[in-house]
Amino acid sequence: MSSDVVASFLPDGASEVQYTKDKADFRNYADSKLQDRVSRTYEVQHTQMTYTYAQEKLKHFTTHGINMEMTIWEACEMLNAIVDESDPDVDTPQIHHLLQTAEAIRRAYPGEEWDWFHLTGLIHDLGKLLALPQVGLPQWAVVGDTFPVGCKFVEENVFSEFFAANPDNSDPRYNTVNGVYEPGCGLDKVTMSWGHDEYMYQVCLRNKATLPVQALYMIRFHSFYPWHRYGAYTHLLNDQDRDMLKWVLEFNKYDLYSKEDVAVDVAALK
Repeated sequence: MSSDVVASFLPDGASEVQYTKDKADFRNYADSKLQDRVSRTYEVQHTQMTYTYAQEKLKHFTTHGINMEMTIWEACEMLNAIVDESDPDVDTPQIHHLLQTAEAIRRAYPGEEWDWFHLTGLIHDLGKLLALPQVGLPQWAVVGDTFPVGCKFVEENVFSEFFAANPDNSDPRYNTVNGVYEPGCGLDKVTMSWGHDEYMYQVCLRNKATLPVQALYMIRFHSFYPWHRYGAYTHLLNDQDRDMLKWVLEFNKYDLYSKEDVAVDVAALK
């Protein structure tokens, strides 16, 4: 998508994202200072994230949840215990990323009519609570880029070479372009790799959150880089998915480019 298309729905006077480093230095999966940790996380994920696994986790967590009750801010504070092992850009607890994202959006969209957008930035990664010891999922099943399961793995996924050892890669039910899906079925009919995005999306749905559909797309697909950055899996999209892409891309600017390996003054923003 061109910047002109994005600009066409920015409010008058909205500021662009303030990059925390050179744009080309983000998402460095070749030789970042965290390369070994990131590579190991994706190797396990791409080997073990199958259609069956994702379906089982979806059923379990939409039925049982995580048996914890807390406010949104309490959930944010719990992310002090989580450092995302799939992220080559930052090595700080995730509460800082939530606040960096929300503040970047607030600066660009300061009006009260955009409160839903600010909130989406704050809560988009709360699903990483799944990696807390009291919940018990390994990080490979919580963090990282997301992708459809139940159809062919594609090279637009980072570390796509690790899919060679995934059982679904050699299963004729799942290793074709469409797999278990009909072309144009829409992403709402697609099972995504299980992780924090899908979990938080399901939390919003099942609690009848009043966020607009744009926010729900941002939450569910902000890590779906093979689609929104590299244009993969378009054969599965419907018209609504194509229309919502511009909003996912707009959110991605603030989610990605606000990342900074410096702690935020949490108390000042609370």
